[in-house]
Amino acid sequence: MTEFQSPSLADLQRWTWVLGRAQQMMLEHGMAAMRGGEGAAGLPGMPVIPGLNDAATLERANDFWRDSLTLWQRFLNPGADSGAPAPESAAHARDRRFKAEAWRDNPLFAWIRDSYFLIADHLLKNVEALDGLEPGQKEQIRFAAKGFVDAMSPSNFALTNPEVIEKTIETGGENLLKGLQHMLSDMARGQLTHTDADAFEVGRNLAVTPGKVVKRTPLYELIQYTPTTKKVLGVPLVIFPPWINRYYILDLTPEKSFIRWCVDQGISVFVVSWKSADATMADIAWDDYVNAQIDAIDTVRTALEVPAVHTIGYCVAGTTLAATLALLAARGDADKVASATFFTAQVDFTRAGDLLNFIDDEQLTLIRTLSPQGFLDGRYMAVTFNLLRGRDLIWNYVTNNYLLGNDYAPFDLLHWNGDTTNLPARWHLSYLTDLYRDNLLVRPGALSIDGTPLDLGKIRTPAYVQAGREDHIAPVESVWKLTQILAGPVKFLLAGSGHIAGVVNPPAQHKYQYWTNPAPVKSLDDFVAGATETKGSWWPDWNGWLRSIDAEEVAAQGARIPGKGRLKAIEDAPGTYVRSK
Repeated sequence: MTEFQSPSLADLQRWTWVLGRAQQMMLEHGMAAMRGGEGAAGLPGMPVIPGLNDAATLERANDFWRDSLTLWQRFLNPGADSGAPAPESAAHARDRRFKAEAWRDNPLFAWIRDSYFLIADHLLKNVEALDGLEPGQKEQIRFAAKGFVDAMSPSNFALTNPEVIEKTIETGGENLLKGLQHMLSDMARGQLTHTDADAFEVGRNLAVTPGKVVKRTPLYELIQYTPTTKKVLGVPLVIFPPWINRYYILDLTPEKSFIRWCVDQGISVFVVSWKSADATMADIAWDDYVNAQIDAIDTVRTALEVPAVHTIGYCVAGTTLAATLALLAARGDADKVASATFFTAQVDFTRAGDLLNFIDDEQLTLIRTLSPQGFLDGRYMAVTFNLLRGRDLIWNYVTNNYLLGNDYAPFDLLHWNGDTTNLPARWHLSYLTDLYRDNLLVRPGALSIDGTPLDLGKIRTPAYVQAGREDHIAPVESVWKLTQILAGPVKFLLAGSGHIAGVVNPPAQHKYQYWTNPAPVKSLDDFVAGATETKGSWWPDWNGWLRSIDAEEVAAQGARIPGKGRLKAIEDAPGTYVRSK
């Protein structure tokens, strides 16, 4: 490790001026707002906004002024005791962007870091203090402010990141050239890279659970997996993954594969692999996905000569599974499904989290302009989901791979995350408007499939509802609402981690935890208050629940082996659609 060297005097002067000017602008903003709140003597044209230019603003401006002076005193005279507490909060101390010792040991970079925290904290406090706005408007401002704060972190810029400066000196600038190569490569493919592109390949070390494609339609392929036990549950399992992503999130490397684990537990597993949209799918609507789920259910029932199947719906496919169950109930066919498991699925979108910030007229118009051929490029959705966790999924990689020039680490989950799928534009727009914006699915009769009105309150199928405690795509508060709508027996389980790691958590890894509460409760708060925590994976709990519905087993032979029954093998798993672009 070379000895750390500071940037040039000109660089220091420039960045000292930038951060000093930022502090000055914040103070001027507070003082101007306060003057605007003094009745008719305010600034010309300045409205009186409760929570922005009232007396509370004076207190926030005073706080900012006091904290700024404290920082300057520490910077100009590090050894002196200002009498004020250290500016670093517990959250700041844990911030991985500033883990290098130079952020604390070097007075200049300590001041840059603390100035950033000061400005960011007060900016976000001012947003929280805004009153007189619609909840949706305030949430959009909050989301935009957080995104701005993350983007302006000094860790994202070469001249204000001591790690980048040190690496540049050490390598003679080779890190910046390598980072430029990474950036130009990403620009060429139109997508941010998160992992080593050559480390994983579908069919080589991802999605390798043995099985056969036994049916292909213009919308999906049906994969049946080869049993590994002599006996299997009599009721087979049909898994519906989201078509926003590739199905193999549930069949990653063998040690992480949920599908392989289910097969090893003695379950006959079928998985739907959706086709990535192209111009031929311009007219595909939500009705088509519901009918495809019913078609897959009927195909498996007929092939194995069983009256019913177990089902799993993940994310948007779980939302669709709820509509499928409501349609079957309305038709008198509810008995075709023995149970329904919902992975991080929403049906009531009033608490749908940060994705609601992307549902407005401007965003919908943009999607239309991006879909001239009738399908939406999956890279657009990738950017949207990355923005939900911009600090981790965007700026972290800007720093590590563009500025530091680090090599990409192999990570199967991030490889899957970057393996985008296109979406039918007609379906996507109706999904955003009918469900996210207008929340029609929970209104009985507001939506119909093939002319049949849907009523989720008529679903009496036994259900297992899984949510992730840290889910930023389907917040636990939103997933919980499903338990209050279904009319049948429901088991709710809260898993540690988020939308992906909360689901993909194999027992062998001994990671995370989950919470259950068998008592009848009326709210999520009541569930949490009385819940029991269990360390590790929740998969065995789900397997026990599945067997509690029907534990009868049959020999793993005949039609239970892919290609040996009515459904003939078309090709080996993982099939063709999972590789389609």
